[in-house]
Amino acid sequence: MARLSTDVMTKTDQVTDAALPRTGEDAWLSVIQKMDEAYADLVDYQVQVEEQNVELEESRTFFDGVLAAMSDVLIACDHEGRIQQVNRACEELTGKTGAMLAGESIVTLVAEVSRPVLKDCMNRVRHEAIRDQELMLTGADGPVPMALNCSPRFNKRGRLIGVVVAGRPLGELQKAFKELNEAHAELKVAQERLVQAEKMASLGRLVAGVAHELNNPISFVYGNMHALQRYTRRLVQYFDTVQSGASRDALRQMREELRIDKAIADLDSLVEGTLEGADRVREIVNDLKQFSSTQRSEKLPYDLVHVAQSALHWILKEHPKVQVERDLPDQLMGQGHAGQIHQVVVNLVQNAVDAIRYQDDARLTIRAGSLPASAASPEQCDMLWLEVADNGAGISEQDQAHVFDPFFTTKPPGQGTGLGLSISYGIVREHGGTLTIQNGEQGGAIARLELPVQPVASDAESRGIYGQS
Repeated sequence: MARLSTDVMTKTDQVTDAALPRTGEDAWLSVIQKMDEAYADLVDYQVQVEEQNVELEESRTFFDGVLAAMSDVLIACDHEGRIQQVNRACEELTGKTGAMLAGESIVTLVAEVSRPVLKDCMNRVRHEAIRDQELMLTGADGPVPMALNCSPRFNKRGRLIGVVVAGRPLGELQKAFKELNEAHAELKVAQERLVQAEKMASLGRLVAGVAHELNNPISFVYGNMHALQRYTRRLVQYFDTVQSGASRDALRQMREELRIDKAIADLDSLVEGTLEGADRVREIVNDLKQFSSTQRSEKLPYDLVHVAQSALHWILKEHPKVQVERDLPDQLMGQGHAGQIHQVVVNLVQNAVDAIRYQDDARLTIRAGSLPASAASPEQCDMLWLEVADNGAGISEQDQAHVFDPFFTTKPPGQGTGLGLSISYGIVREHGGTLTIQNGEQGGAIARLELPVQPVASDAESRGIYGQS
């Protein structure tokens, strides 16, 4: 309004100044013209003032709505700590209206035990922001534990003019943390179940090969036991005849008829064959127990070549048409969870076989070796590596970035869970190694596994198999 008065006075002076040198009708016309111009300016200024009032009212309504919608306590104070404004959450918590709190010291809102803490915060906030300061607020129903944040307010000259205090009841924070911990625990359980489900799915794909593998030694043992049973009956009949006091001629004739000499000669080979078959059954069962076990055992020595041969042997039982080229040393000893490494190799071989199983020239190549710790000491092995290559169509460019994503699969529905490579990646990372899958220069895909001979314990073990992001 002061601006409007000044403008009006200016216009009036202009009218007066313009009218002085004139007389008669021209002077009056000039005065009227100047007054019309001044009135038009007054109207423009009035319109601008009304528009600014509307904008100011809208801003105030928006600000009041934000304050009312906040669930956290908000208190605005002056530089001496006197309350200027509070939001609805503060009114509901304290049981006092904003008008009742206006002018009071903010220290009166906290319990006696917390007042020294709040006073210290009000002094420190002049130089630094206060974050998550715990104290007791005096609520309408009793003391309420709060976590307060204090921030200073400055004017255009940088002078402290007040403090803004925001707080949240610790009960809500504790509840939120509890829900977060429960969700995290449920996620870990779900991850463990997914890992075990994928392992059982891999194990299920090997059932036919395992059944055949077990059938051979068991059939061998079964046949040997039948032969031992027949020999036992002959020996019992012969020794009974000996005990009855039969003559030497009768015993010699009976010995020839029952073929006792042949039975005695076969006993050693039958027993050795039976033991060999039983040992083979025990090895297969131990491999299965180790592969399907849900327990996290300590890391022990294992032979990567044996693991690779076992995985090939089991899977290729179902795919006899796949040609296999092996370039494997006699032994590659590492340390880790043999069952988990076996699961990784099984997944790599199974994926390679699935990519070429319907080709007429299906060919699989598996190689392994070791990398020296340094060029200066080539005799010291630091890393073990294994590659599984196929002559299939390879991996498309758009799928290349997603091969290790959980539940990503290019197989038809019902033929893959999309978890095999993701879990394998986690297992290898837990062992301190790397797993990569790329297209070969001559076609097909190449999966390369690298594992340290002596894996170093890392945080991945405490996080579980899904330690990657």
